[in-house]
Amino acid sequence: MTIQTTIQSPSPLTGGTDPGNPITNAAALSPWLAGNFAPIAMECDAPHLPVTGDLPRELRGTLFRNGPNPQFAPLDPMSNHWFSGDGMLHGFTLQDGRASYRNRWIRTAKWEAEHAAGRSLISGYSVGPGPDGGFADEGVANTNVISHAGRLLALEEGHPPIEIDPATLATRGPRFFGGRLDGPFTAHPKIDPLTGELVFFGYAADGPLSAEISFGTIGADGHVKRFERFQAPYCSMVHDFIVTQRHVLFPILPISGSKARLRAGGSPFAWEPELGGHVGLMLREQGVASLRWFRIENCYVFHVLNAWDDGGRIVADVMQYDQPPMFPNADGSRPAGDAQARLVRWTLDPAARTDAFSRVMLDDMPGEFPRIDDRRAGLRNRFGAFSARGRRSGGLDSIVWLDLAAGRRAVFTLPLGDGVSEPVFVPRHEEAPEGDGWLLTVAFRGEERRSDLLVFETGGIDRGPIATVHLSHRVPFGFHGNWVNGTV
Repeated sequence: MTIQTTIQSPSPLTGGTDPGNPITNAAALSPWLAGNFAPIAMECDAPHLPVTGDLPRELRGTLFRNGPNPQFAPLDPMSNHWFSGDGMLHGFTLQDGRASYRNRWIRTAKWEAEHAAGRSLISGYSVGPGPDGGFADEGVANTNVISHAGRLLALEEGHPPIEIDPATLATRGPRFFGGRLDGPFTAHPKIDPLTGELVFFGYAADGPLSAEISFGTIGADGHVKRFERFQAPYCSMVHDFIVTQRHVLFPILPISGSKARLRAGGSPFAWEPELGGHVGLMLREQGVASLRWFRIENCYVFHVLNAWDDGGRIVADVMQYDQPPMFPNADGSRPAGDAQARLVRWTLDPAARTDAFSRVMLDDMPGEFPRIDDRRAGLRNRFGAFSARGRRSGGLDSIVWLDLAAGRRAVFTLPLGDGVSEPVFVPRHEEAPEGDGWLLTVAFRGEERRSDLLVFETGGIDRGPIATVHLSHRVPFGFHGNWVNGTV
């Protein structure tokens, strides 16, 4: 394997047992800087990766993945959170049975200012001007990466998209769509498979921790078609939302944002079940003018598998928590209960006088990061996948493939100590039936302290990967990614 290192942080963040190493000390105070959450300190190109098994020659494109990778140890490790690290993109390009890899930090204004200073300038969720001078508030772009209208966009939910060169992973800069986009932009926009329209929203749209939400659409031509705002019942961390062919739903669930709590030195976001759960429903074509609110039982949802219109009802499959992970109660204590997500079906009947909202569990295996064949986005789907906790203890170590019509589940569990990322579906070809293709996931090898790209046939998930692409270094646990067809 040939690796060419192109840049290294002036303050290495990984490796070594030097007690003076700031990341070693910081990791003792923050779990998000330890194990495979710990950042890597280099960018590299690996043009010829070793492969075990046979990579399908039909796989011609790149799996782009995004996740937090702090450039420097935080100023205050105690306030550090997984969600706040600098974004790093990882690209696995597959072509003619061969594989290559490239990774790059996303050069936000924060990254550039800290790189020039040789140290962290801010702490926690703050991404604005640091104590040693101002820099533009462009966020950290660390959550997702999508391709739309011929552009590759790195996303996080508090700021506009940042455009990336798909061939080199070089940062091109924030994308404001001709001045039509203002404020935050979700990390989970939905692309309509029939029209190519991108549907998006942004919470805290009237400034940090505000209750205003923006909603908009971008056409297949890359131009903004609609951009509106409305008030939610309170500031909620709305990580994902629900889109069908006719409807858009906004789950306002009680991980709440509070300026007063932040001023008092507490967590800006916390679990406040007394605020109650709400779902806002609007018609896609009518926008904010059609918005209605419904009450639902307390829970939390980071991610939606899919949703569709079923006659007059709306059906949505979500990964639901009864108690959320990673966030405290409003008083700083930790929520009690089972902080694990399971696949649950929500049904909303807008015409019902009572009991308009109902839910039923579809699968009892705890997991996260659900994905579908994106050609069924907003339409009734049969198949789905997610990363799961196959053992009672530990992290996500299994890949699950569901046949929802037949009620069947196929599972592959990695060896003890290994971990998996979000599975991404790639169809065998453009006209292939739903679910006919491959699942791709990046796996952490705990014993070897490095990562592999695993390729599964959807028809045989439980038989294990048909091909494994080997890296010599770790890909830290991240969030989301997508496959882009074609040569870059």
